[in-house]
Amino acid sequence: MGKAKITQISVPEGWIDFGIGQPQIDILPLEYLAKAATHQFGKKDRNILQYGIQQGNGDFRISLAKFLETQYNAAVDPEHLFITAGISQALDQICTLHTRPGDTVIVEEPSYFLALRIFADYGLNIIGTPIDENGIIIEALEEKLARHKPVLIYTIPTFHNPSGVTLSANRREKLAGLSRKYDFFIVADEVYQMLAYTSTPPQPMAYYDTSGRVFSLGSFSKILAPGLRLGWIQTKPSLLEPFITCGYLDSGGGLNPFVSSIVNSFIDLDLQKDYLNFLRKKYQDRMVTLSEALRQYIPSLAFTDPGGGYFIWSCLPEGTDTEILLSQAHEYQVGFQPGIKFSSSKSLGNYLRFCFAFYEKKDLIEGVKRLSRIIR
Repeated sequence: MGKAKITQISVPEGWIDFGIGQPQIDILPLEYLAKAATHQFGKKDRNILQYGIQQGNGDFRISLAKFLETQYNAAVDPEHLFITAGISQALDQICTLHTRPGDTVIVEEPSYFLALRIFADYGLNIIGTPIDENGIIIEALEEKLARHKPVLIYTIPTFHNPSGVTLSANRREKLAGLSRKYDFFIVADEVYQMLAYTSTPPQPMAYYDTSGRVFSLGSFSKILAPGLRLGWIQTKPSLLEPFITCGYLDSGGGLNPFVSSIVNSFIDLDLQKDYLNFLRKKYQDRMVTLSEALRQYIPSLAFTDPGGGYFIWSCLPEGTDTEILLSQAHEYQVGFQPGIKFSSSKSLGNYLRFCFAFYEKKDLIEGVKRLSRIIR
């Protein structure tokens, strides 16, 4: 057995790695996308091969807005949408336009570890603020705001990565109010907004914005395919203007115009709605399977079933080092993400994150059995 190299796109045969936060290869909708491409190519519109409009193709933004309205149960104005090359690119662009080295960004503790990497790349001062079962603890955040002056707060308000919790509507209102009082931007990573299984989340953060300080970031990575590198920012037009007129787009044109044209057909043919319904059922079944297996085979793990998303966030007794545990787990060809990766303060050493999206149910159970040989 022993160690093997595991990457975001390569898992050695025989391994079960709960640390992989992406869709399973076998359920990616290749045939659906081929149908959408045929539909789009049938229009014989060569404009889809050009640089593209900076804000994103108008027809695509209209189709996307109509689709989002059905999911959010609220109006979406196409002029409030800006097409991106996924959430990571949107985060990077926000940092380019709105931060300088040494600026402070407040993140949830825990938070998405790759977002922390992006903020570190820009030389930002990262401050963590605690969460509970209802998301950011507002009182604790206010204490931080009294001592720091953040440029932005990065939050994953719905089916949080890694914790799975959802920021309550009441706290969303209060957070938006604090952004006015203390003059900071809210960057809401809402990649899991539409992957609800057992609970209906509040509307995206953009709907709580009354003063033009909220960026709601969405993506097709989790509801269609990550390889498309396609997403959007939803916010007020005044906040979109610097993105539309920046040198990056002035040089390169709109982001991903060709792919967005295919996804436009994917939406118009109702394939996105059908595929999203398929994913919700598939992932809910896997979530239940994984949570039941963890309770059966590793009863020392403490966790709460998420209402949606991709992850189960669990903890072992204080003093457990899950990085050491991970090294031992590799001897059994099983993996997970240790909690310290999600901590801005390098704490949470007894926590671990499981993803249930990448494997079939039988593999989820087998992976838990392997892990139970180490965690007694």
